[in-house]
Amino acid sequence: MSELYTEYHPRWLRTRVSTYWWLQRRSYLTFIARELSSVFVAWFVVYLLRLIRAVAQGPLAYQQFLESSAQPAVLLLNLLTLFFVVFHATTWFNLAPQAIVARFRGQRLHGSLIAASNYAAWVVTSAIVAWLVLGA
Repeated sequence: MSELYTEYHPRWLRTRVSTYWWLQRRSYLTFIARELSSVFVAWFVVYLLRLIRAVAQGPLAYQQFLESSAQPAVLLLNLLTLFFVVFHATTWFNLAPQAIVARFRGQRLHGSLIAASNYAAWVVTSAIVAWLVLGA
């Protein structure tokens, strides 16, 4: 085995990549921000599950949840979460035409139709939720 070893092993040529490579182009920055937004989407899910649990436990637990949610740090976190969840949704809706190949009568649908239908569904769903929350 020692006869196969050589002291002068050739080095591979690897160009150094900066730690901040993602700041060089807007598309890279958007990609990293979208990946980061997943953390805020996860927080939204946890927050929603905590809310459901508080409601299921009764009025006292729900009141305590509301009081803890009124803390400035939680309000700021939820505001930041709102921004990132909307960013996450819009970037997904803009990417959807590349991920979905939809055909109608043998013709491929234009990407803008797929994106527009996603946005329309979002608006309709938001309107229904607002109608339910604000009172029918």
